[in-house]
Amino acid sequence: MLNYVIRRLVGAIPVLIGVIAVVFILTTIVPGDPARIMMGQRGNPETIAKIRHEMGLDKPLPIQFLDFMKNALTLNLGKSYRNNMTVVEAITTRIPVTFKLAFFAIVIAILVGVPLGIISAVKQYSWIDYGAMFFAILGISAPVFWVALLSVVLFCVILGWIPGTGTGNGELIYYVLPSIVLGLRPAALIARLTRSSMLEIVRQDYIRTARAKGLSERVVIMRHALRNALIPVVTVIGIEVASLLSGVVITEQIFSLPGIGRLSVEALTNRDFPVIRGVVLFMAFIFVLANLIVDLSYPFFDPRIKYD
Repeated sequence: MLNYVIRRLVGAIPVLIGVIAVVFILTTIVPGDPARIMMGQRGNPETIAKIRHEMGLDKPLPIQFLDFMKNALTLNLGKSYRNNMTVVEAITTRIPVTFKLAFFAIVIAILVGVPLGIISAVKQYSWIDYGAMFFAILGISAPVFWVALLSVVLFCVILGWIPGTGTGNGELIYYVLPSIVLGLRPAALIARLTRSSMLEIVRQDYIRTARAKGLSERVVIMRHALRNALIPVVTVIGIEVASLLSGVVITEQIFSLPGIGRLSVEALTNRDFPVIRGVVLFMAFIFVLANLIVDLSYPFFDPRIKYD
C-alpha cells in the first residue's frame, strides 16, 4: 500500500508541472499588462517599467517559468499584484468558505442521490423510478447559474426565508441555499449511477443465491448488492468532491461567497498572474489527492482489490 501511494505521488509530479506549464503559457499570452492595470491608464511609462521590473515581467519567459517552478517547490508562489498579499495567504484565507460549501453540498448529494438510486433500482419501472429519473435528468440538465438565480429570487427576494448573499457572521444559514444549489447536479449524477450499478448487481448469481438462502430483501439489497455497487459511485463522488473543493465559480459569484472560485474570477479580472497560477496548482493538487483517496478506498468495498 505504501509503495503504491509513493508511486502515485511521484507520478503526480509531472502532471502538476505540465498543468503549471500550460497555465503559465496561457497567462502570458492573455491581453493586458498587469503593471498598467495596477497603475491605470494614466500611469507614466517610467513607473510602469519600474513595476514590471519589480514583478520580473521584463525577464524572458523561460526564466520567469524556471523562477516560478523553483519558488513553487518551497510554496513560495509569489505575491498578488492586487493587494501585495502572498498567494498562499490569498488561497488559505478563502479555503474555509469553499470547504464548508463543498462539504455541505456533497453531504446533500450523497444523502439524496444514493437512497434515490437504490429505491429507483428496487422499484424499477414504477412511478417512483420514473420520478427519480426525471429528477436526475432535470438536475443534470439545468444550468447551475439558472438554478442559483431562480433560487435567490424565490427564496431570498420573494419569500424571504433565507438570507440572500454573503456569509454574514459565519452563520450556517447562509450556506443552506448555495449548498442545495451546488449539490443538485452531483445528487442527480449519483442517483443515476447508483441506479444503473444496482440494476447490474441485482442480476448477479450471488444475489439470487442470497435470496434463495432466505435472507430478507433488505439484507440482500443493503449488505450484498449496495456494497458491490458503490465502487463506481465512490469514483464519481471523489471527482465531484475535487471539483467542489477546487472552487465552484458560478455559485460563489452569484451568492457572493468569498471562496476559491471567486478568488479565481477576481484574479482573472485583474490579470493577477501569481494568484491564477497558485489557484490552478491548488486545483490540480486537489484532483490528484482526491483520485488517490478514491483508489485507496476501493479495497474497503471490494476486498478482492489489492495494492501491491
